[in-house]
Amino acid sequence: MSPLLTRSRLMTAASKFCNSFASQADTDEILDHFSTTYAVSAKEHGLPLLAPFVGRQYSGLRGGLSSVESYFKLLQKHIKYEEMSFGEWVIDSEARRVSCKGRAKFIWTEGDGEGQSWDESFVYLLDFDEEAKVTDYQVWADSGAAYLASIGKLKEKQEVCLFSVIAS
Repeated sequence: MSPLLTRSRLMTAASKFCNSFASQADTDEILDHFSTTYAVSAKEHGLPLLAPFVGRQYSGLRGGLSSVESYFKLLQKHIKYEEMSFGEWVIDSEARRVSCKGRAKFIWTEGDGEGQSWDESFVYLLDFDEEAKVTDYQVWADSGAAYLASIGKLKEKQEVCLFSVIAS
């Protein structure tokens, strides 16, 4: 049976990871929150065709196009975010797992959609080793908004939606 981490220690570890991400820390600082003694993974759920970082399993801490490092570098390349916050924490000390809800304004940073933005809520699921380091990072987010922004169509769709609400 795996050693039990206290709820407090898990909350502290999860908060530090989330705060590091929210402050747009560099990739090395984010990766410092991951285990170096266990296999690690990252996955943002969704269809892979919707964004370059979505729907793929990233394994291993560093090196290669499928590493966790590569995932966070892809995020930093394609999106920026503002006013990121986290709350609604659920902590399972027996499973060494923390989930939380996040919110932020996201901005696509390149190509046809450069500068297009959307407000989004998303969910993290974080698994930890016995040292309170992340082993598995999963996120569920609005990959449809990211896709529309990446092809330069989000603003148009937002305007149509707003017009429909006003007209009704």
